[in-house]
Amino acid sequence: MPQTRCLLWPSTPVSRFLLVLILVPLLGGLLPGRARSQAPLPTSPDNGNAKTPESRADLYRTLRQHAPTVNALSETVKAVAKLTKPAVVHIEADVETRSGRTYGGRHLEEAGSGVIIQRGGDYYVLTNRHVVQSSSPKGIKINLADGRQIHPDRVWKHADTDIAVMSVSASGLVAAPVGNSDETEIGDFVLAVGSPFGLSHSMTFGMVSAKSRRDLELGDTTVVFQDFIQTDAAINPGNSGGPLVNLRGEIVGINTAIASNSGGNEGIGFAIPINMFMFFSQQLIERGKVTRAFLGVRLDQDFSLPQAAEIGLSAPIGARVVQVFPETPAESADLRIGDVILKFNGVDVEDDTHLINLVGLTKVGTRVSLVVFRDRNSFPVEVEVGTFSPRR
Repeated sequence: MPQTRCLLWPSTPVSRFLLVLILVPLLGGLLPGRARSQAPLPTSPDNGNAKTPESRADLYRTLRQHAPTVNALSETVKAVAKLTKPAVVHIEADVETRSGRTYGGRHLEEAGSGVIIQRGGDYYVLTNRHVVQSSSPKGIKINLADGRQIHPDRVWKHADTDIAVMSVSASGLVAAPVGNSDETEIGDFVLAVGSPFGLSHSMTFGMVSAKSRRDLELGDTTVVFQDFIQTDAAINPGNSGGPLVNLRGEIVGINTAIASNSGGNEGIGFAIPINMFMFFSQQLIERGKVTRAFLGVRLDQDFSLPQAAEIGLSAPIGARVVQVFPETPAESADLRIGDVILKFNGVDVEDDTHLINLVGLTKVGTRVSLVVFRDRNSFPVEVEVGTFSPRR
């Protein structure tokens, strides 16, 4: 699994402990008609502590009052685990052609994870490109939850997103439902499923710590489209390609990377949002390649506060244009050097990478509206995104 630069964030056990301390007293008190056991409560003195002879009884009573809240969450997690497990696979890929190659400062993974989905009556396994990038379909072993081993019929890979899709055919395949990652919010509980260190069908629990993580350094691999979901659910080498699942049992992401100094879990994991994954994988399945939309501009990667203040903006928001390529949608829309694109199709643009993602996830030929800042004024612009050409 690739390593990213290390970011500061509390570890998973601490996060969970603090979360339980906060939620149990709050939610437990809101439960109507809380069930209480009829068993007698301990009333013996607290080992000679005469000042609080009933303290143990009070503590047991408090536990019994709050237990239904915690148990309800536990039962939900158990149900998600039972529903998800049959759809998660362990992937082993030939590594004979991988000699000398590294990924994130480590040898490329010999194994990873994946998840089965169904589209149009056909079954596919979603995983990361770096898990299977150097293998042919015959060199990829997909280990199902029931113990069977199959090979993919066909494999599609996309380097710019670290996405791989494999078509599979076998009897009794179980697919996981695909969720909507746009609806995922910080604080949502999630589960990461996969094969960390080869321990297949391991599941960890955590929450969404952040969204839209971009500009991550993923070893020696260039992932152009970055909009990662960050989670504190424990992710380790071998989890790559496995699903990040919400408490409705839906896939909201594909686990891809960790931020770590040690190479193992330190409470910061990253997943490709499932909406992004499906947008590109659908193109791979239908056309065999990804067709990217583009505007035809080069953007300022170092747009700073002093630059923003100089042109009349209170902060370096949006994406500043530093070059407009000829015979492109940008030129047709009269975009100019120095323009700052503040909105794309109604979405506030955070920075240059954000705009690249927004454009790349737009269907070619779509007419979109921009809000452009120029000469201390903002105004709308209509533009039809075109097809990316590497020659530009």
